[in-house]
Formats: sequence, C-alpha cells, structure tokens
Amino acid sequence: MKKSFTIISLGCPRNLVDSESIVSEFKEKGYAFKDNAIGVDTVIVNTCAFIEDAKNESIETILKVVDAKKAGDVKKIVVAGCLPERYRGKLKKELREIDEFRGVVDFDATFKRNSVPMLTPAHYAYIKISEGCGNRCTYCIIPYLKGPYRSRPIESVAKEAGQLVQRGIKEIVLVGQDTSLYGTDLCGRKKLAELLKELDKVSNGIWLRLLYCHPANLDKDVIKVIRDSKNICRYIDLPIEHASDRILRRMGRKTGKADIASLIQYIRRQIPDVCIRTSAIVGFPGETEKDFQELVSFIKKTRFERLGLFMYSREEGTPAYKLKAQVSEREKQRRFNEIMTLQQSISSRINERFKGRRLKVLVDEAQEGDYIARTEYDAPEVDGTVHVKGRALEPGNFYNVRITDTYEYDLVGEVL
Repeated sequence: MKKSFTIISLGCPRNLVDSESIVSEFKEKGYAFKDNAIGVDTVIVNTCAFIEDAKNESIETILKVVDAKKAGDVKKIVVAGCLPERYRGKLKKELREIDEFRGVVDFDATFKRNSVPMLTPAHYAYIKISEGCGNRCTYCIIPYLKGPYRSRPIESVAKEAGQLVQRGIKEIVLVGQDTSLYGTDLCGRKKLAELLKELDKVSNGIWLRLLYCHPANLDKDVIKVIRDSKNICRYIDLPIEHASDRILRRMGRKTGKADIASLIQYIRRQIPDVCIRTSAIVGFPGETEKDFQELVSFIKKTRFERLGLFMYSREEGTPAYKLKAQVSEREKQRRFNEIMTLQQSISSRINERFKGRRLKVLVDEAQEGDYIARTEYDAPEVDGTVHVKGRALEPGNFYNVRITDTYEYDLVGEVL
C-alpha cells in the first residue's frame, strides 16, 4: 500500500507553485496525494515568513499539525519554505516533533518537473516565470531568502503554458517577485514583452494574467502588448507602496511620485478600460502625518480600481529594521483604517459604472444556489467577485452576464 501525504500551502501564489513542485516530488517517490490531513502518513507545511502575520500563521498551522501527530493522526511532519529557510536552527530546537525541515524550493525544480500537478481549481493555474529579486527594498526580506533574480527561459514557460491549455485551463496567471524584470539575468535586457507575445500565441480563448510589476521596471512595450492582445487580461498589478518621495527613498523604491503618476496616466491612455491593482504600506519608519496624507491624497486622485494595504512589519535582517522613528502599532492601525475606508468608497463608485453593462465572466464555483465568478478585472483569491444568477452553470466555463447590482467590492449579474 502506498504511503500517503498532503500539503498545506501558506502565503502567496508564488508559494503555491513551490508547493505544487513538492507535490510532484513526493508523487515521483511513490506517495499517494490526498486533499486533507485525515489519516495520511506525512503532512507537509509549506510556510511563509514575509511579514509578522505570515510567520504567526505558519507557526499556528505547524502547532496544529504537531497536535495531530501527538494524537496519532499523522506519522511524519515536514516543514518547508521561508520559515525554516530563515529560522531553521531555532525551529529545530523548539519543534522537536518535526521530522524534516527544508528551506525554499530550488527554482529549477519548479519548472523541470515531469508533470504539472495543480493545487488550484482545475480551470486556472499559476506559472512562476522568475524567482528572487533585484530591487532590494529596505523593508523586504525576500532577497535574503530567495536570492538574486533568476528568469526561466521563454521556451520553458511557453511549454508549460501549452501543457496547461491542453488540460483545459481557462486562465493562466504569471507570477514572480517582480515580473517586470523578466529576462534581465538571461541576456541583460528585459524580455517580458517577448514572453507575453509568445504566450499570446498559445492562449487563444483563455485568459492570461500578469501579476507583480514594479513601477520602476515596467516598460511601455509591455503595456502595448497587453493593449493589443485579445487574451491578456486588461489588468495591471503595480505595487506603488507609497506616494511620498521621502518615504519612497527610505524604502529604496527607485521611483518617485511623479514617475508613478506619469506611468499610470500612460497606462490609462493606452488601455482606457484597464484595471490597475496596487498595494501600499502605512506606518513605515519615519512616516509622518504629512507623508501619510500625501499617500491619502494620491489614492484619492488616482482612484485605483483595486488596492491592497499593509501595515509595516518590522523584519529583522532588513535595512529598515534599524531605522529610527518607528511608528506605533496603534498609529499604523489608524492610518490603515483611514485608507481602507477611503478605498471602500472609491471601489463602490467604480463598481457603479458596471451596472447595466455586459461582461464576460469565468465561473469559479457554485455557492448556495448562486455562482461565484470573476471578470478579467479580478485576480483569483485577492480581488472581488461576481455573484451570478443562473441555472446549471459549469464552474470553469466562461459566460456573458449583465450586471444588475453593485456592492463596494463585488458585483451581481445574471446570465444572458
């Protein structure tokens, strides 16, 4: 009888790709994969340690699996990913119930596997096109965990995309620490536009989505490829992190507010119906009320279609850890709440523009008599959804719907 295993994948989609690689490895060793931890021989926890909340979630998950092992429900525990990469020695001392610690997945292993195992629903998948980072933002631990920037060859990415299309995938999401730097390590210049053109050829009839583009590195030719494609989602993920030049310099972001504003204006001129998703950090060391209000003003003026907000997490080993004028947790929370309230209002007004419009949606799942779907303007797991009224719809299929109602972040529609 085959030994069985399951994996608990924490963190972002990039981590999920690593988890899929681990699944492939264990399958090749003869293990049988199960969707849950009940009665399995081995539980693998692939951890995230990007910020404090992620570390806490990883530790809590590990402790729950340890309890299951003590109860006799699990025989072996493997802890992988960023947490043991960062704290292996400490974890070995404090968690003696863990049978094996392993660090981050070798990047080559994520695309040289013999098969394409998927931990996502059957209709969408992530492809990691690069690993590591070349930006060295002062608050970020990722370069120290993942190493320098490395890109996959175009042929490798195109081959995997072709395999996924053959399996009936309806959406491919390209991820990396900074996808806009793609190719710089291979030939000394950025090749993201070339990659997108190549993938556009094999993506006929499905969605191709691009995430994680640094504003300092996103070239205009990439924007033009997105503009001219019928398959690439008109969705640009552009983390700005702040809008105060002083704070951006302290963050090591390599771009100023004027540059960011100019890029956004260019994107919207080239792709009038584009959805721009961004992220920002409040409470960075030295952020004054004036700096914060500059960020608030920029968000009000720019009106991002999607916004993710984070409170600064002080991470040991990063340059920002030693900076003076740390902002209190209470003040971080106040600033977080102010911007989230603002963005809720902005998102509500943006969504109202869709009322009465006809949109193409991809159904993700059936839920309580309705269906949960997404437009091309919504990435899996992070953005809003469309609650679709209809009968006998198939998850994983595209449908045309008319938007009948709107909420702050979600839409309501009926199948045409």
